[in-house]
Amino acid sequence: MHRSKRVVEAAKLVDKDKVYLLEEAVKLLKSAPKAKFDESVDIVVRLGIDPKKSDQMVRGSVALPNGLGKKVRVLVFAKGEKAEEAKKADADFVGAEDLAEKISGGWLDFDATVATPDMMKVIGKLGKILGTRGLMPNPKTGTVTLDVAKAVKDLKSGKADYRLDKAGNVHSCVGKISFEPAAIVENIKSLMAAIVKAKPASAKGTYIKKISISTTMGPGVKVDTAFTDA
Repeated sequence: MHRSKRVVEAAKLVDKDKVYLLEEAVKLLKSAPKAKFDESVDIVVRLGIDPKKSDQMVRGSVALPNGLGKKVRVLVFAKGEKAEEAKKADADFVGAEDLAEKISGGWLDFDATVATPDMMKVIGKLGKILGTRGLMPNPKTGTVTLDVAKAVKDLKSGKADYRLDKAGNVHSCVGKISFEPAAIVENIKSLMAAIVKAKPASAKGTYIKKISISTTMGPGVKVDTAFTDA
């Protein structure tokens, strides 16, 4: 597999056997050769829980203090007064059966979905389409709600979703590499605080086992978990 000179140079900066302090890891990402676009900064957290147990599911979202650095197109399923609230909150698309029909036809030009509780029966048939793309509204992430204005504003300001996968890892985006180091660190700490708070009551032993951060095209950097106190 051919790797570009930039990728090779970036990999040389990282000691694969070293676990870095959070601030050191972020500075390392910032010092690596840049891609031709503003890469996302991503995080992978290995949790010490059993993803096969329903009572140990970790899922939620958190509004990051410095946002995600990207425009988020929000679609809202609502009618009447709630639809008007969504429009005033600058939702990009607002509707009900009309939007469901459009999505069924293959349209997916949006990044996040919000719905009022009564609309779930309308979009229930869209589960396979929205679910596989992480776009299905869910009460646990605050996207099935009567407070549609707050949900829209949170998503547009930079709301990071996190969800445990089958391998026991949580993946999320925490900003852009163009952010100042302190802003990336602050976002990571906010996300980790939310994940720690979401620790299942039935979880035993070490909860936060490993943390790794990377840019879209860069190598992973291991991060010391001590700052999470979990």
